Amino acid sequence: MSQDVSQIINDLALRAREASLALAKASSSDKDDALQAIARALESNRKLLLEENQKDLDSAGENGLSEAMVDRLRLTHERIDGMAQGLRQLIDLPDPVDSLIHETTRPNGLLIKKVSTPIGVIAIIYESRPNVTIDCAGLCLKSGNASILRGGKEAFHSNRALASVIEQGLEQSSLPKDSVQLVPTVEREALNHMLTLDELIHCIIPRGGEGLIRFVAENSRIPVIKHYKGVCNLFVDAEADLEMARRIAISSKCGRPGVCNAIENLVVDAGIAEEFLPACAKELSENGCELLVDERSAAILGDLSTKPADEKDYHEEFLDLRLSVKVVDSMDEAIAFVNRFGSGHSESIITKNKDNANRFLREVDASSVYWNASTRFTDGFEFGLGAEIGISTDRLHARGPMGLQELCTYKYQITGDGQWK
Repeated sequence: MSQDVSQIINDLALRAREASLALAKASSSDKDDALQAIARALESNRKLLLEENQKDLDSAGENGLSEAMVDRLRLTHERIDGMAQGLRQLIDLPDPVDSLIHETTRPNGLLIKKVSTPIGVIAIIYESRPNVTIDCAGLCLKSGNASILRGGKEAFHSNRALASVIEQGLEQSSLPKDSVQLVPTVEREALNHMLTLDELIHCIIPRGGEGLIRFVAENSRIPVIKHYKGVCNLFVDAEADLEMARRIAISSKCGRPGVCNAIENLVVDAGIAEEFLPACAKELSENGCELLVDERSAAILGDLSTKPADEKDYHEEFLDLRLSVKVVDSMDEAIAFVNRFGSGHSESIITKNKDNANRFLREVDASSVYWNASTRFTDGFEFGLGAEIGISTDRLHARGPMGLQELCTYKYQITGDGQWK
């Protein structure tokens, strides 16, 4: 560890801690004014953002990015508009800080209030998607948290440009300029050192590939909120509306295959497999999707070009135009399959049978479970949270898309009139 890198990270974390104390007492209007200023800065710096993003796109090949990952990296006018819209949606949401969670008066007269409060300093470690820079900065600001952003090398120019836009917005506000900071290097030593600063940084949220997330979870002294991967399943029940199932299967896989809420396994009840699979598989193939299938699916699909699936494939997050297919004989088998091979992210059942749907919703162990809808809706913006800082498959504190409420902890405020022990 070079002294220079460790000192840079120490200084950055110290400034973030100081900023977090100021942010914790910032008014709602001050925070909203800062979000509005950043949104305006995004819109007025399009040329810079697109030029810097193009540098990253030009390097995508040497960084080994797939087409799906390049899509995640790319900035467009529409995506810049989306980032600004996400910030303005945050402005319209209630301030989560200082919300009364619970209140009670004890027999001895003590008034005890449980009140929401910012976590403090949150570090977000992410890969590829530059919009994460804006989403996370905005969510942290609205919830009164200072943020430290550490993007990957594949989006370095894009993230640096976005950080300059955030800085420009903060300069036009009353919030501390160190409320949002970008780690100025992609060296691994900087990340290693940051993960040891448990007295200054209060929470780590890694977003990216499973390798990155496991590295952070295994090396951090700081609490980590995470999901390792998004192996999402779509189950087509024997009583499904097959046209609905086909539309959802195609869009859930082919719409944006490189995102964590795209399906990776298509599970089909044997009762409708011969009617449903041929047309659906044909359309998937026509959209460029490679199909990995079990023996029963292969027999139904006949001459359609497929590859045999093994157990490893059903565990795989492809993040690409690849899909595993499995035929099952019952609800019991479908639920057991989803609970075994799913990653706890998002699962969906397509069915007209209310009892089957309710059983799936109740028995499937995942952070988000759907009935007659695509898993692609597992997203903070879609849930009305004002974007998201990440998706958690953990079971403590936060689960599913994490919005403003999940970026708060709480404190007890106790009022007495002279009680003593």
